[in-house]
Amino acid sequence: MSEIRLTADTARWTSVPGPKTIVRQELPNGIVCLVYENFSSPSVVIQGRFPAGALSVPRAKAGLTGFVADMLMRGTAHRTFAEINESIESVGASLDFDTSWHATSFSGQSLVEDMPLLFDIVADCLRYPTFPAEQMAKVRGEVLTSLEQRAHDTRRMAMLTLYETLFEGHPMSISGLGYKDSIEGLTADDLRGYYEAHYRPQGLTITVVGAVKASQAIETVQRALGDWTRPASAANALPPLPKLTAEKRREVAIPGKTQSDLVLGWIGPERRHPDYQAARLANTVLGVFGMMGRIGDNVRDRQGLAYYAYSTLISGLTSGPWMAIAGVDPSHVEQAVTSILEEVRRMREELVPDQELAENKAYLVGSMPLALETNAGVASTLETMETYGLGLDYLERYPILVNEVTAQDIQRVSATYLDPQAYALSVARPEGKA
Repeated sequence: MSEIRLTADTARWTSVPGPKTIVRQELPNGIVCLVYENFSSPSVVIQGRFPAGALSVPRAKAGLTGFVADMLMRGTAHRTFAEINESIESVGASLDFDTSWHATSFSGQSLVEDMPLLFDIVADCLRYPTFPAEQMAKVRGEVLTSLEQRAHDTRRMAMLTLYETLFEGHPMSISGLGYKDSIEGLTADDLRGYYEAHYRPQGLTITVVGAVKASQAIETVQRALGDWTRPASAANALPPLPKLTAEKRREVAIPGKTQSDLVLGWIGPERRHPDYQAARLANTVLGVFGMMGRIGDNVRDRQGLAYYAYSTLISGLTSGPWMAIAGVDPSHVEQAVTSILEEVRRMREELVPDQELAENKAYLVGSMPLALETNAGVASTLETMETYGLGLDYLERYPILVNEVTAQDIQRVSATYLDPQAYALSVARPEGKA
């Protein structure tokens, strides 16, 4: 990777993981294995992802998906919670399960000689969880503590309120972590029911990167999970996303705070949409490059209105939020919002100058080799390529995809997705300070 220059080179890359170096094999039970060999260190990273996400859970059961994932390592038919932890820690390995809107995932790392043990534990957790009552009580307490912490965090509450406002009436408005009433109401039957309905090998992608031959890695996965069979399940159909026609504003007051956090949000393109690359570059110009792009330059550096200010585009299997986020003194909220919207109008009305466009392209192209410097970074990238059907040659084509975007493309997607008169706005502020 060291020979890749951090510039917006228009040529295809040949020294990145690609069709000649990534091994992809589908097992008979539907599991897809991706392996990339890297013998520069004696360790391996494993990642897995399968379609069991929070969007499949109603408001009354909010937090169920994450609760189930948190319980996977708390006890199985063959190991107690203590035995699982002891097995992992005794070899200096790591393993963790997590959830998102669309998926449950796991990630782990070990020395290559301990990879079979790691996959044995993964298989045990995925196939034979027991959801012991005493561990369920502990996890419930941990989640309730996190919810209490969220309720007193202006940044987290601003984000929660933005999702509830922007996606009102849609499953994406529901907190993946859950709410106090939903977490308190979850039962062991709820956990087992969700597990039975959503955990299966079909749709599971496993990525292995590190000091292991592809054949050995695939054989290890086959031995641990190859005989796992369950009936396929139908994907949940999601309703259409809401459409904003005006400003939609909500505020939440939090006692004992001195700072306000605000989030403006629009609905952006999904990851597989043709607009994605242009939208990603537009977002880099708006609020990422340098000192957080134009928003950071205007709102924080020039006007001194914000402690932080930036933008982010979250795209997945469905459209996600395109957001501008800032932490400000309560007296600066309105001016910060006005200034952010000024930058949005500029994106819609003016072409990005050639020099600024070139710098932002160079940043996006140059950031990819940095993401691929670690086995974990490679594994995450390969998983993304598989999830969104980008092709095994995606990394080779990546500089071309970025450099194909024109200033006109950026203006077009900005006009399509960022409306300065129709957006969601959430403000989490100190109690008593409007």
